[in-house]
Amino acid sequence: MTCFEQLSAFLDAVPERYGIPGCDCAVARDDEIIFRHSVGFSDPNGTVPVSPNDTYWIYSATKLFTCTAAMRLIEEGKLKLDAPVSDYLPEFGALMWKAADGTVRPVQTTLRVRNLMNMTGGLDYDLTRPALRETMRDENASTRTLVAALAKDPLCFEPGAHFLYSLCHDVLGAVIEAASGKRLSDYVRQTITDPLGMQNTTFHPTQAQLSRLSTQYAHVDLQGNRQVIHQNNRFRLSKAYESGGAGLLSTVDDYILLASALSCGGLGANGYRVLKPESVRLMASNQLNAVQRKDFLARSEAAKGYSYGLGVQVLVEDLHNGVPLGEFGWDGAAGAYALIDPVNRIAMYYAQQVCQSYITYQYLHPALRDTLYRCLNR
Repeated sequence: MTCFEQLSAFLDAVPERYGIPGCDCAVARDDEIIFRHSVGFSDPNGTVPVSPNDTYWIYSATKLFTCTAAMRLIEEGKLKLDAPVSDYLPEFGALMWKAADGTVRPVQTTLRVRNLMNMTGGLDYDLTRPALRETMRDENASTRTLVAALAKDPLCFEPGAHFLYSLCHDVLGAVIEAASGKRLSDYVRQTITDPLGMQNTTFHPTQAQLSRLSTQYAHVDLQGNRQVIHQNNRFRLSKAYESGGAGLLSTVDDYILLASALSCGGLGANGYRVLKPESVRLMASNQLNAVQRKDFLARSEAAKGYSYGLGVQVLVEDLHNGVPLGEFGWDGAAGAYALIDPVNRIAMYYAQQVCQSYITYQYLHPALRDTLYRCLNR
């Protein structure tokens, strides 16, 4: 069995082994696609095969775009990594936090842009917080307005005290708007998606793009049984809201363009430089101290060997055979998975549309990574 026959065989087994009705995957090396494979069906009746034209809510895989945008602003001198968030969003200048004994206290540590990017800002992912829920009553509320509501409720801890996966990158999206003077979607489009040649990556999909949306499911148990759920993105908190943490719709052919560029030091296949090499290296460097990393590792067994950088997990321990230190990437709530290897200039992007899938994160993604490297290291 050749290298890519082994990878194809793994993907072919995904529907039966993991309860995923359809998936799509691309691998690039040196900014050239070297593998492309799709499996299964994109409709609930099992009659429409998965197609490269299928669109997906990529959820938290959006974070790679948002943090890339932030790194560009740092390069441009419009954003400082260690600047107070309140320099850009004044409402974050008088924060409170809730202690373990239930008392609410003034924050003593400055919330900085770095805290947003490395998820140590003290926020959580609770979309039912009172101030946020009240603001969401306005279906046209802007990104800045909704993010401002997050500053009204207490943080979970002092900034920098712990790692907690959260709405930090949604706040970062608002910071990008303030620093750039543009809507998040416009800045991402003008500096990332359009120059790299992405045709279907957007915070505001057209009806044509939505008509190609792969059916969205949720796993209902650990055996991979599933049911069709709503087809919208629950992190779009209003019609105008642009979630820097989870708001994008994309395709495999689009996403691999950014992942591949980052694997090649920020240089895209078409010659467009999305980031400088030193920015990519900073993004993919460990940004957690020992306490914060303990929090990160507690999230999942699949995190073993990894830490967190600026919006990405990064391999910092040689615990996975053949996978080089410095491999980085992230995933999304419906099973999207980006792997970026700057050592070998390899990128992989995998898409599916099944939410609440413990199986995907604990088993499928690590097995897919390991299969890729078994192929490449033959």
